[in-house]
Amino acid sequence: MEKLTTLTAVAAPLPIDNCDTDQIMPKQFLRGIDKSGLARGVFFNMRCNPDGSPRADCVFNRPGFEKTAIICAGPNFGCGSSREHAVWGLMQMGIRAVIASGFGEIFYSNCFNNGLLACRVSPEDAAAIMAALSDTTPVELTVDLVAQEIRAGDGVWSFEVAPRHRTMLMEGLDMIAATLRDMDEIERFRAAHEAEFSWMTGLAGKAKRRLEGR
Repeated sequence: MEKLTTLTAVAAPLPIDNCDTDQIMPKQFLRGIDKSGLARGVFFNMRCNPDGSPRADCVFNRPGFEKTAIICAGPNFGCGSSREHAVWGLMQMGIRAVIASGFGEIFYSNCFNNGLLACRVSPEDAAAIMAALSDTTPVELTVDLVAQEIRAGDGVWSFEVAPRHRTMLMEGLDMIAATLRDMDEIERFRAAHEAEFSWMTGLAGKAKRRLEGR
């Protein structure tokens, strides 16, 4: 995955409570068997008219917001169904960070597994960040994963990310790569476990051979 340490970019305010994954990625864009072409579906009903033409009242379609890379959202962002397409689509749209006072649990995990930074802040800080933004005039935020801070002008707000998730983003690791970094520890655990519970060694293989009649 692409590494992320510090991001300074235009931030779009999205003051919608409980914005679920059906709103982020409507069902009609889930028909493909790969991840391609999902940017078109992101917030489709918000960004587009029924005929697919852009809606002028949507912040993402306004001048200066074409390169939006940060979203400041309302609480419980990404709730609803577990569709990972919501995260894939946001990233294909160019979004690298989402700020909110709360996230849907599965969506939150999907973010870090795919390289999208989900910044959970207090409700008070979320309101202050939202107030610092404009839906007509682009405003840049700096999201600093190293310091775990969000900055705009004189405003500084903190967020916390679990050490494993922070490492994954800063080093550009997916779940497999992050697990492989711990291979020495995994091997030490396996050796200690097999020494203490030797009867369990190769248990899966033994069961497989028994089922196969060997």
